[in-house]
Amino acid sequence: MRVLHYLELERRLDRSGIASSTRQQRAALREAGVEVLTSPWPADLSQYSRRVLDRSSLPEIDLVHCQLIGPGSLAAGRLARQRGVPLVLHAHVTREDFAGSFRGSTLVGPLLERYLRWFYSRADLLLCPSEYTKGVLESYPVRAPVRPVTNGVDLDSLEGFEAFREPYREDHGLEGIVVFAVGNVFERKGLSTFCRLAEATEYDFAWFGPYDRGPQASAAVRRWTRDPPANVTFTGWIDDKRGAFGAGDVLCFPATVENQGIAVLEAMACGKPVVLRDIPVFREFYTDGEDCLLCSSTAEFREALDRLARNPDLRARLGKNARRTAERHSLERVGEELAGIYRELV
Repeated sequence: MRVLHYLELERRLDRSGIASSTRQQRAALREAGVEVLTSPWPADLSQYSRRVLDRSSLPEIDLVHCQLIGPGSLAAGRLARQRGVPLVLHAHVTREDFAGSFRGSTLVGPLLERYLRWFYSRADLLLCPSEYTKGVLESYPVRAPVRPVTNGVDLDSLEGFEAFREPYREDHGLEGIVVFAVGNVFERKGLSTFCRLAEATEYDFAWFGPYDRGPQASAAVRRWTRDPPANVTFTGWIDDKRGAFGAGDVLCFPATVENQGIAVLEAMACGKPVVLRDIPVFREFYTDGEDCLLCSSTAEFREALDRLARNPDLRARLGKNARRTAERHSLERVGEELAGIYRELV
């Protein structure tokens, strides 16, 4: 089976969660024996219009699977129709998780929802990371059938993370129990809660991931990254994600909206205890007190961090169970499930 697995603007999105999910899907599909074509387009985007009108520009394929929602994905969808092959769209973007990501993102929410309802309804099948996201999409409503498939976690990519502990802690001046987060710095990922927790405790806090202070950045991101609490470090982009999971001790991820959260699965794969906001998507995948601690308020987050700091046995037990949870989201499972879905559609 040959599949066009397409992420438009891939180079510009290299540091995003969408790109991480896309790379993981491709690796999983190849392991499952699916031939993956990543793009029918030339590198020069100015040639889009000429190429999309040329049916012969697309090699023979059995299915098109698009990861984003822009003009490139629309063009790939048209080519799927021209070739008479199934079109699968992947709902990495919802109105709910777009809000709070950039300046003005909440204001454009109603228009975005209207567009997503139209765009996602063009699919023969719409995939998403969780049952929670499926419910969101069906509430719009989207007319295409919706099916959840975990983003998965690349266990092999995290091997050897322990060796990064001392170098990364030394580079960023981290000591003792380190509370950490991983990924792009956005308010919807719990930035303000993260910083207020730091103000209320004596632990070192570190957020490993890029942030933007430009005009598109939200006020919260500009505020906290320009003048963080004394015990908070914003590292910016790091060259190897294993450095974050090596240096940190407790993942604190107080996101208010999330479709699944690859960073949570990666922390769990490294056997790290995780403290999460008590929202439906985390309830769907994880169990409070077994493989995580779920919290509903800043006070509960602080109490959870204090418990973990005082109790190494609790950290070890949660981390061990978290590793088992992550293993159930292996790329082998993702590849088998996606390949099965493709076969059904073809």
